Amino acid sequence: MHYKELFREENEQMIERFTLSIRRIREIREEETVSPVYREYFCKMADFLLKMADLYELIGSGHAKDLSLDEWKTLNHSLYRDILPEHYEESYANPSYAVKKMGAVFGKILSFLYTEIRGEIIFAFEQRLFDMTIINELFLEIYNLFEQEDVTYRQIKDAVYWYISDYSDEMIMYRTREQMDAGLDFATSLIMDSDLTDLRYLYRYGEYISDNEIRTARFLNTFSEAEIERMAEIYTEGYREGFAINGMDISKKKLVNIRYSIGFERMMRAAVRQFRAMGLEPVIYRYAVHSINKRQMIKIGYGSTSPNKQYEFDHRCDSAIYLDKALINRKLENLRKAYEEYAAEAAVFGGPACLEIFGETPFQPVQKEDVYTYHKGQEQLEVQYRGKANQIVNEYIKPEERSFTIIAYPMPEIGEQYEEIFREIVKVNTLDKDMYREIQQHLIDALDQAKTVHVIGNGENRTNIYVQMHPLEDPEHQTNFENCLADVNIPVGEVFTSPKLAGTHGTLHVSEVFLNELGYKDLCLTFEDGMIKDYTCKNFENEEDNQKYVKENVLYNRDTLPIGEFAIGTNTTAYVMAHKYDIVYKLPILIAEKMGPHFAVGDTCYSYCEETIVHNPDGKEIIAKDNECSILRKTDPENAYFNCHTDITIPYEELGSITAIRADGTEISLIRDGRFVLPGTEKLNEAFQ
Repeated sequence: MHYKELFREENEQMIERFTLSIRRIREIREEETVSPVYREYFCKMADFLLKMADLYELIGSGHAKDLSLDEWKTLNHSLYRDILPEHYEESYANPSYAVKKMGAVFGKILSFLYTEIRGEIIFAFEQRLFDMTIINELFLEIYNLFEQEDVTYRQIKDAVYWYISDYSDEMIMYRTREQMDAGLDFATSLIMDSDLTDLRYLYRYGEYISDNEIRTARFLNTFSEAEIERMAEIYTEGYREGFAINGMDISKKKLVNIRYSIGFERMMRAAVRQFRAMGLEPVIYRYAVHSINKRQMIKIGYGSTSPNKQYEFDHRCDSAIYLDKALINRKLENLRKAYEEYAAEAAVFGGPACLEIFGETPFQPVQKEDVYTYHKGQEQLEVQYRGKANQIVNEYIKPEERSFTIIAYPMPEIGEQYEEIFREIVKVNTLDKDMYREIQQHLIDALDQAKTVHVIGNGENRTNIYVQMHPLEDPEHQTNFENCLADVNIPVGEVFTSPKLAGTHGTLHVSEVFLNELGYKDLCLTFEDGMIKDYTCKNFENEEDNQKYVKENVLYNRDTLPIGEFAIGTNTTAYVMAHKYDIVYKLPILIAEKMGPHFAVGDTCYSYCEETIVHNPDGKEIIAKDNECSILRKTDPENAYFNCHTDITIPYEELGSITAIRADGTEISLIRDGRFVLPGTEKLNEAFQ
């Protein structure tokens, strides 16, 4: 059944409630029943909600298809104008401005309300009348409270809490359905049915459309059909190979989740056809819109360039308003109920195929006092929820039966040489796997002799860390390192392992790094027995702010994390390309991790799949899949996983040496002064020349 048909009956049932809410909202403009301090806010919110009602009618009537390109641009800009950087300082979406205008008691929570209201942009485009109605009703409930002279913060907080709690079953159920129901084909229909040469299609998503999306779509339209098919094939074949390499039968799967950035529809159309030829139907869903389904700034699903990352950063912890143990339990209960509802679809879900973009200017956030933050108890609740939620998901989508693939391309924001860089990335994504397989095997053969690997930085880089290897009981048939080629993880170029924690100690330092859309200056982590003991960066003048920034966005509010991975990147071609165009610090971790040694904090690369037997191309079984944390899955599963994995790469120019140290103390030099010196790997240095 088509997407629009699925919602027609539901919308007919909601229309009366929605109409009543709009009628009441329209009256607010003529009233003076709230304090003058809050009147402007409520009038602006009412205007916005009335505009959303008109937008819903415009999209539903089909008249939007008659808008010209300029009219679409004007409409799109009007929807996002208020949160764009040039207007954000005087927007109620900015908690600091809201506090300035309405005071510290109500400013923050009314700013949060605006962020929830802004979700109606998406709901209007997707014709989700239920979601629009419940937001309207929340707004009216809070407005009614402000009509009372003695309104309290607790009353407003309770209104938000019960809105989240009462509707959590519908919100979580729909979010789960989005990930399993191919019938929710809003994005699939746009990809497959639009005239992709008519760039008006970009605006039909309802997302903010910037120069990045327009230029990407326009540029891809210059590629031949054969070039587009080849780009899509690298992506889809990587997904298929992921199943083959791990001995899984892809024919048992019926669904694949496609994640991409708006502008890449031409490549995605080819990918959909190729996946369908494999027997896989796409499920394509947007990042989470309702507050209850968000996870700080992390966006999972398709989307566009952010209109303002500071806006997203300011609201990353808004759930602190309502997060408590009762709500966490309700969320978990509703999540299980949702997966039980879609258990059949979950059983044939193959995993995600992700296309990432990169090239934006690294975001350096401003820390503000007038924003919500988690208290210690909420940090622990959030961590507990993520762990238990992942356990539920893994019951229905078994990790050992799913795979993934991930590839990345630049966006126009990367600079004037965008098109040239894009074509260079296409080449990087198609390097000779056979050559890398042989070279990387030389590295693995040396590393398998090591008891410890010693990594030292160069110049001002303060890295000095010893990494403990697992003992090999049968070196003829066992190995610690995976020979990683361009299958699930594109492009080619790394060998990696899950090190032992005991005996792993020292300092990891990088001068500049870009992790999960956030920039870090002089990021420094200190490890003791493989666990983070201390951490800091130099983003802010205040050391407390630096530590808070790292804890929130690298440790995800935990007190510590283990080293889950140690790897050596071998893609010197990508490294040289990055320096040629001066884009080293704009590359995604997907490519950056192939350009030097890297360490991941969090789970191992084999989390939830440790029992799956994996072999390298030489036939040896990879035995280093556990560490002292992940092995707890057998006795204490709640403390075995951290549900995060963040790679931090030391670029070659900051690298002094990597040395494999045998049990008898003798050494094998792998890299010295940022160059490969191990016999059999020298060919990797040719790119530097």
